[in-house]
Amino acid sequence: MSFRSVRVLLAAAFLLALPLQAPAPLIYRPGEGWTYEPVGGEGRWQQPRAKDQLEVAQVAFDKKAYGLALKAARRVVQVWPLSDFAPRAQYLVARCYEAMGKDEKAFKEYQKLLEKQPKIANFDEILQRQFEIANQYLAGKWFKWGPIPIFASMGRTAKMFGDIVKTGPYSAVAPQAQLNIGAAEEQRKMFGFKTPDYPAAIAAYDVAADRYYDRPAVAADAMFRAGLAWQKQAQMPDRDPSTAKQAIARFTDFMALYPNDPRVPEAEKLITALKSDQARGAFDIARYYEKRHKWNGARIYYNEVLLLDPHSSYATEARQRIDQLQSRIRGSGG
Repeated sequence: MSFRSVRVLLAAAFLLALPLQAPAPLIYRPGEGWTYEPVGGEGRWQQPRAKDQLEVAQVAFDKKAYGLALKAARRVVQVWPLSDFAPRAQYLVARCYEAMGKDEKAFKEYQKLLEKQPKIANFDEILQRQFEIANQYLAGKWFKWGPIPIFASMGRTAKMFGDIVKTGPYSAVAPQAQLNIGAAEEQRKMFGFKTPDYPAAIAAYDVAADRYYDRPAVAADAMFRAGLAWQKQAQMPDRDPSTAKQAIARFTDFMALYPNDPRVPEAEKLITALKSDQARGAFDIARYYEKRHKWNGARIYYNEVLLLDPHSSYATEARQRIDQLQSRIRGSGG
């Protein structure tokens, strides 16, 4: 062996003998997944009993060490899912995500807990937390793809409120959550353009009015919102003529059931505007028939104007046109 080879071997042996500092290794454990742990500290946060493991999670959470708390709490849920300590651990998992700003994940973890433990002691508190998270998204907060905010989604938001109502239909937050489903459906957008789903919104408001009829404030609000949704739908370019009738019917029921509601004057004005719009539509159809010498068809729609809004300017002209049509109808033999 040459002298040079001996030197290379000695240098290699020396380097191997030196203590090396390495970054935190990536550790995989079945049922727990991958975690980063510092050299020399691998597994020190792990405990052999669920109770002790939960204590590690709670202490870390109290110290705002949310990464460690999340890891320790999740281990309780994964290793001891049927233990008495699993519900509290699942709660801590959700709290950690919430504290870390991962609200959508937090909501889902709360939902898992409520579905598995519907009689948990802090049921109402958890629903309230979910409600507050969903309200942030209703206000326009963006959902994330990993750490990156990507878009606001009223569809996802409506589903959040739907989960709250499904889990606790008669809880303190359920009535407003049901109303917020409708609000989210009315705020839907696609590619930045507003595309409200009025039928879905109306359905949500109808559920609120029917289910919470014994809470006048909620039922009145639901009925009024349903009327507004019908009225907005009646203003769409491709509107169905029946939508205006539906809006008028809802506002009429609202005024009959809640005559002392401060929104009654607004409902009256909206009904007047809707009837005027209906009268204009009928008048336009009547003019269409009249121009084509369809005298009977024209008369029918002029009469419709009188029925819809007898005090409008359209009604005044419709009466005049009907008088003129009478002679033409007689002259044509019917």
